[in-house]
Amino acid sequence: MNYQWYPGHMTKARRMMQEDIKLIDLVIELLDARVPFSSRNPDIDKMGRDKARLILLNKSDLADEKSNEAWVAFFEAKGYCVRKINSRSGAGLKSINAAILEACHEKIERDKRKGIKNRPVRAMVVGIPNVGKSTFINAYAGKACAKTGNKPGVTKGKQWIRLNKGLELLDTPGILWPKFEDQSVGMRLAMIGSIKDEILNTDELALNLIRFLMEHYPGRLTERYGCEETAQEALTVYEEIARRRGCIKKGQELDYTKTGMLLLDDFRSGKLGRITLELPKGETEEQ
Repeated sequence: MNYQWYPGHMTKARRMMQEDIKLIDLVIELLDARVPFSSRNPDIDKMGRDKARLILLNKSDLADEKSNEAWVAFFEAKGYCVRKINSRSGAGLKSINAAILEACHEKIERDKRKGIKNRPVRAMVVGIPNVGKSTFINAYAGKACAKTGNKPGVTKGKQWIRLNKGLELLDTPGILWPKFEDQSVGMRLAMIGSIKDEILNTDELALNLIRFLMEHYPGRLTERYGCEETAQEALTVYEEIARRRGCIKKGQELDYTKTGMLLLDDFRSGKLGRITLELPKGETEEQ
């Protein structure tokens, strides 16, 4: 299936970002650590190419640590300042202040040479829907100053948030780009919940997740559901999970949709363990 989602408010938000980016010094880009490549909006690179950059690998507790380290090394090699964080637990947030100073070192030194002192760094927080931007801002600021939700697209408008005398944040709506050139990118974003479940083929998505786990994380499905993985087809495993979890309709018909959502919810919440769906190019054929 084709994975597409580009509501009208995103076109408006993109235009707004193009205007607002002229006002800021630093782009703080949140990526989902399970899909750092797929959760990057290529528009942000184009719009923010002349700005200092800080990449935050959010939900890093849900991604496997070896892959986290590979992605940190990948982005640092490209000249970005990178930190691993978990906005919900607060892990890694204490390192953000130092990271901002590191990322904005040239700007701060430039201001000093011009005799400008104590001007706050103005930062724009960007990221695709459901990557955890509002949760990050609330956790970092220590108060609920940005609206949050567990569905994509909750943050509709923009707001400046003054955290301290040295930093102001501009929150922005989550933005997807109009077309995924690679449908596997859309599939991964659907798996992590950045595309609304209502428009997805849950069965196909769950089957793809099962195939991926059987190849790259063998034993996880057996550990979680008690199903047999060895030499099994993905559909057979899917059906066994449905039976073991009681996902059965009247007449003993298997409820594939219910089973698919069970699988996706378990993956998204970390109940299947720490899983990364892609690695930097050259380290996996998955990308």
